[in-house]
Amino acid sequence: MKAEIITIGDEILIGQIIDTNSAWMGEQFNLNGIEIYQITSVHDDHDHIIRAIKSAEQHADLVVITGGLGPTKDDITKHTLCEYFDTKLVFHEPTLKTIYERFKHRGIDMNKLNRDQAMLPESCTILYNKMGTAPGMWFEKNDTIFVSMPGVPFEMKYLVEFEVLPRLRKTGRTKAIFHKTVLTQGVPESMLAERIAHWEDVLPTHIKLAYLPNPMAVRLRLSALGDNVEVLRSDVEREIEKLQKIIPEAIFGYDTETLSEVIGRELVKQNKKLAVAESCTGGYISHLITSVSGSSEYYNGSVTSYSNEMKKQLLGVSHDNLEKYGAVSEQVAHEMVEGVKRVMKADYALATTGIAGPTGGTEEKPVGTVWIAVSGPEKTFVKKYTFVGDQRDRNIVRAGQSALQLMRRMVLGEL
Repeated sequence: MKAEIITIGDEILIGQIIDTNSAWMGEQFNLNGIEIYQITSVHDDHDHIIRAIKSAEQHADLVVITGGLGPTKDDITKHTLCEYFDTKLVFHEPTLKTIYERFKHRGIDMNKLNRDQAMLPESCTILYNKMGTAPGMWFEKNDTIFVSMPGVPFEMKYLVEFEVLPRLRKTGRTKAIFHKTVLTQGVPESMLAERIAHWEDVLPTHIKLAYLPNPMAVRLRLSALGDNVEVLRSDVEREIEKLQKIIPEAIFGYDTETLSEVIGRELVKQNKKLAVAESCTGGYISHLITSVSGSSEYYNGSVTSYSNEMKKQLLGVSHDNLEKYGAVSEQVAHEMVEGVKRVMKADYALATTGIAGPTGGTEEKPVGTVWIAVSGPEKTFVKKYTFVGDQRDRNIVRAGQSALQLMRRMVLGEL
């Protein structure tokens, strides 16, 4: 089943609000075997809405419309739908009763505009909206299903979950679908694609691969479409086992896992403690670690030693190394990680020192140069990274994620 989402509202087009509804619906429909073919945003304009619906009907089995169902004059969706489906608005007593009870509960008097929300297209199936005053509407025409819902997020989500998806499942037109996302770090997208090219080329035809890169990781989403979700799950997991043998060092988790969570689980298993020393990342890594519930069980703390003086006083970095090699150097990173491990009485530690930008770079040490050190009970490992680009926030994220990936490999004994 192919679907198109049409969002109605000038507020979306002028950037006054962000269309998070479509992203949420896309995920929910996809999980139920419904492919989102297109997402369209249109003005609160009669002709624009009509053109969008006509266009969607040409290629979609399901057209989902949100917005324009409020009580004010600019909300024209109901009237436009009446024209499109050649029907008229009629009074719907159960909806009026629901609106009345809602207003009574809130101690507010109803007015004519509120009552008019109980005027609904005669030919539609009414979808009860427990969360608001505007019900959803279900139409069918030329073998296409049309659903109109309020644009208020919590109202739309209620209708999708409890009214729309259950009805769609009963039509028998949805397929089983299974998604699994492999999380990788440390290998750029182009290099990753090159390394797994043969594996990708021989994937079964019912399994599709999508590359989803961002500064934190490259996610590889496998999506399988068929008739039985358990069979699809087995097929996808079999392919992931093959992938693990090709890029074992790059894969750190699956679906919504984070590097911080993976590291934390392993530290709990080993009953070990972690500490962090940050310079160029300015506390970003510590934030990621402490965002995990229960991190106090394994995280001792951090030192954000931004100045050279603090590197010396708090971490014991030598004046000679700072003078001879500079703060952004292998030697200083090594001393920082050893120092924070000692000061914080930790078993494992990591440290970052670099030039996040956009200023501060030199020919020898351009913006994006970062030294990362990780240390465990038996060894210390230091690595230089050169991130391309002068976007400060992006370089901080890249450095932080690279540091956590090195730490993951250290605690797993891979370094």
